[in-house]
Amino acid sequence: MVGLGKDSKARPDPRCLVIAGSHSGVGKTTISLGLMAAFKNRGLKVQGFKVGPDFIDPGHHSRLLGTPSRNLDGWMLSKAYNLDTFCQSMCDKDLAIVEGVMGLFDGYDGRSEEGSTAQMAKWLDCPVILVVDASSMARSIAALVHGFHTFDPDLRLVGVIANRVASQSHARFLAEAMESIRTIAFLGGLPRSKEITIPERHLGLITSDEDPYSSDLFDTLATLMEKHLDLDRLNELPACRMKRKNTALSKAGQSSLRLGVARDEAFCFYYQDNLDLLTHFGADLCFFSPVRDSHLPPDLSGLYLGGGYPELFARQLGENHHLKGEILAAARGGMPVFAECGGFMYLTRSIEVEQRDYPMVGLYPFKTRMLSRRKALGYREVVLKKGTLLGPEGLKARGHEFHYSELISETEEIADLYHISNRNGMTVGIDGFKVYNTVAGYIHFHFGSNPEMAANFVASCREYKNQS
Repeated sequence: MVGLGKDSKARPDPRCLVIAGSHSGVGKTTISLGLMAAFKNRGLKVQGFKVGPDFIDPGHHSRLLGTPSRNLDGWMLSKAYNLDTFCQSMCDKDLAIVEGVMGLFDGYDGRSEEGSTAQMAKWLDCPVILVVDASSMARSIAALVHGFHTFDPDLRLVGVIANRVASQSHARFLAEAMESIRTIAFLGGLPRSKEITIPERHLGLITSDEDPYSSDLFDTLATLMEKHLDLDRLNELPACRMKRKNTALSKAGQSSLRLGVARDEAFCFYYQDNLDLLTHFGADLCFFSPVRDSHLPPDLSGLYLGGGYPELFARQLGENHHLKGEILAAARGGMPVFAECGGFMYLTRSIEVEQRDYPMVGLYPFKTRMLSRRKALGYREVVLKKGTLLGPEGLKARGHEFHYSELISETEEIADLYHISNRNGMTVGIDGFKVYNTVAGYIHFHFGSNPEMAANFVASCREYKNQS
């Protein structure tokens, strides 16, 4: 993360806007991206954030802004960690756009705000802009907004954006209705537009690594925002009360080592904080593509294979025999390897897609089969059953699980490493498997939930380097 520049003394404390929805699917991502593009074009240094465990939306933020977007999460991460992440990321920025998750008050259950966008907005002490799908309403928008405004008086709901507006007269009706709630700014309405729709698939939106946009989409979004929203009024809304501070991470002081990280359109699900923590503890990250590269980067002391969509690139991955052989040889030689979800699938014998098997690395004696329905979804707390490269027995960390595939054991069983519970504390599932010095499973850990996990992984890589 970047420290304060020479001219930053004159820069005021950063502003922040939380973009929330009345419910899922109202267009939070499109509007968040549009606001980022518009304010970037106005010369502001904008920082993106995403509430929740999502990988895809932060990828789009990062591509637009040219700087890593950050996940904020009320369950995987402590309040203190979230606030530190926010402050570190904003140390040289003018404006934060925080894209919410689901509806504004939707969280873990129907009784509390835990895990919701509302909770995060209050933690950050930032104003909220509510996005409403107005496609089938007119005056009723005022009743809906009144309910959201009065539901939690501690929340700073300051503005409303109507999405999917049918016509100019429809927009006028909405504005007239909102005149009855004078404490909340009606910022305008965006028309329906197929040209700015981001395509979706089974795990969510198409990722930024697959280039789902036309080259001028961000400019189109910015133009729409300037034309249909009152951005001047939006920029005058109450600022975030959190003060700027420079708490940038630096390396922990030990010698560096080279850690190979699989990153391309098939493997693109990484929390930026995970990568930063690995760097902090001494890893020099060397990115490579299992889809296109024939060889691993030279002089590696470990491998990190994140999640993504290996099933969509199964043919290319299966045909890249030389790289698969190098990864298998490295793992069998004791190199520390950590793999999550799609990276785990890549290390199995094969991936079955539509009744066809595609050979993978073959390190694990399983194959994975894609299903038409979701196999698992939810937050996970993991306690290690025994010591591994991630840490000693009893180490606890949190993460998230979301996949449409299942394991099929073709030979012997491998003992599982993780004791897993969901956010309600109930034991769920079997995951985490070790062969040689490789640990892999479906769960995506957030190292911010327990930074010792990143430290332990790097330490294991350093031990391997010193013994090689």
